[in-house]
Amino acid sequence: MNGVVNILKPIGMTSTDVVRWVEKRTKGDKVGHTGTLDPGASGVLPICVGKATRLAEYYTNQRKYYRAEITLGIATDTQDSFGEEISKKAPEVSKSEFVNALNKFIGDVEQLPPMFSAVRKNGRHLYEYARKGIEVERKQRTITIYSLELVDWYKGNFPKAIFDIECSKGTYVRTICHDLGIELGCGAHMSFLLRLGSGPFTIQDSKTLEEIEACLTQGDLSFVTSPQWGLALPRVHLPPNRLKPFINGLSTSENMVEREDSSEESTVQVYCDQSFIGIGVWKDGNLCPHKVIV
Repeated sequence: MNGVVNILKPIGMTSTDVVRWVEKRTKGDKVGHTGTLDPGASGVLPICVGKATRLAEYYTNQRKYYRAEITLGIATDTQDSFGEEISKKAPEVSKSEFVNALNKFIGDVEQLPPMFSAVRKNGRHLYEYARKGIEVERKQRTITIYSLELVDWYKGNFPKAIFDIECSKGTYVRTICHDLGIELGCGAHMSFLLRLGSGPFTIQDSKTLEEIEACLTQGDLSFVTSPQWGLALPRVHLPPNRLKPFINGLSTSENMVEREDSSEESTVQVYCDQSFIGIGVWKDGNLCPHKVIV
């Protein structure tokens, strides 16, 4: 099996748990995800199988889409509903005030990764330090929030809001919720998270583990997309006489390569006779093989 499986990850499983589940069911020796999704979150988790694992980095870099619920007035040590309360204060925040605060986070934002996260420090995950009560120094990272849209607002002693977010890779939505609480002066945490999409993979097209199990039992692999299906890279085409040299690691002059568009990106998808061959990079007017899939 070579391709990408768009899985609807259930709450309670880690991304690694899902990878191991796929490994066991497909008996594949190469399986990997394209970006972690917290155990307490559900939604789209593309899993690469077989040769598609070599393309995982290109899927990881794509935009992510979420629907989140924030609870105002209660802050937790994990920044979500699975942690311990560290402050509780009934806020006086209106819907309009929340929307104004939300809009301040659109664009390039400096974000401090939470201690309860898979980010590594000195070879260990931050959550390993956090579970021992150790807080280590972390560097802020620049992320991009492309859009934030309020979906619903719930009044109460501790108001809740549901909002949609489109963001770059590496964004911690629970940290956005935490920082919104600081901005509003009342504290907050993320009380629910659903990933609606990852690049071109949408929740409408995702499959539950039970659905995948049923397909495998019937020998139906229609849920597996081709390795290159969702790649957002320009396409180029090699002439047939340059296929073997490309596979063997040799470059091809630019004037022998057909481009599908005028994109100036240095990394491209390479095809030959309509078949996907791999990933190439432009260097000094030559197309050089970077990752050969065939």
